[in-house]
Amino acid sequence: MARNNSKGKKQLMQEVLTDDPDFLRTIVETVIQEILEMEMTRHIGAAPYERSKSRKGRRNGYKPRFLKTRVGRLNLLVPQDREGTFSTQLFARYQRSEKALLLSLMQMYLQGVSTRKTTRITEKLCGTSFSKSQVSALSSRLDAELAAWRSRPLTHSYPYLIVDARYEDVRIDGRITSQGVLIVKGIRGDGKREILAVSVADTESEATWQEVFADLKARGLTGVRLVTSDHHAGIMKAVKKHFQGAGWQRCQVHFQRNACGLVPRSARKELAGDLREVFAAPDRESAMRIAERVADSWRPKYPKAARLIEDHIEQCLAVLALPASHRQRLRTTNGLERLNQEIKRRTRVIRIFPNRESALRLVTALAAEQSDEWISGRRYLNMEELVDAEADGKNAARELAAVR
Repeated sequence: MARNNSKGKKQLMQEVLTDDPDFLRTIVETVIQEILEMEMTRHIGAAPYERSKSRKGRRNGYKPRFLKTRVGRLNLLVPQDREGTFSTQLFARYQRSEKALLLSLMQMYLQGVSTRKTTRITEKLCGTSFSKSQVSALSSRLDAELAAWRSRPLTHSYPYLIVDARYEDVRIDGRITSQGVLIVKGIRGDGKREILAVSVADTESEATWQEVFADLKARGLTGVRLVTSDHHAGIMKAVKKHFQGAGWQRCQVHFQRNACGLVPRSARKELAGDLREVFAAPDRESAMRIAERVADSWRPKYPKAARLIEDHIEQCLAVLALPASHRQRLRTTNGLERLNQEIKRRTRVIRIFPNRESALRLVTALAAEQSDEWISGRRYLNMEELVDAEADGKNAARELAAVR
């Protein structure tokens, strides 16, 4: 059972760190037990043995409860009150991504597609064996929660969208297939970031992006002025259809990679520097003048690179119609990089998802947690600058729409 509060924290920590080889589990167990005690104190309005006029009830012992975590099985004592009205919220707040990861591993174990190493990992993480009925029950509860998050109404305006896709291996009908994971990030009118959509599809195409964008609009998406993505034909066509009047920003990092791929390795650093000079221009007219000079200088030796710059560099300059403080964070798709890195780190453990639902579950859980962190954090952009720019007659929306 979890230790009670009879010993001081300092003494407990010393004992744990010096004598207990499983010290991390014990530390976590002790902290969570203290949280349970504080919840009960708030519920009845009094600490143990405290005389208080604000007391609303009395304690009535403890009920054993365990929680399976990555640091092992935590044995806890949930406080009880005589009236039976106390209900802890701690277990409900147990991280969704943790459940999704464990569930994905459990499904691999049950469907016979895991390696011996994965089996050991699963048993270690979960601390017990599991049946198909247990997996089914957990799936139903978690999937309902995540589906509700994916379909939630969008009540803010979202002037900026950043869209990206990555791929995961999924077992479908006995074959391992590559499935596209489509993600949409929005920057709200109040300057906060939010993950708006997560989808898993057979491929990244115009049809799949049309479906994602149509669903966003049905949920209440409004106010879109700029969409940033890589140079994917399906995204471009879907943006043009669903967000008429909005601009499209081609990711400058992807464009730079494409251009550098058309010259020898020895010349890539110089070309990258020339392109950065274009992107750093203060306005569209200056950027186009620099781009013309850069294309002319590279044309004699590398005509393909010069032609790419001439024909498509303008697609990378839509952000120049925005307030200067907004450009850096909207010129590329790097705004989703942290989330993609976290997804990759977690899915690397799975390697091959047993089905599409398992992949969607884990990615959605991670996206929801990241979105919650962004919303509760500080403002990402000062959107008043965009309003002021339009009020001053710059008409940023019209300039953005002209860049396609």
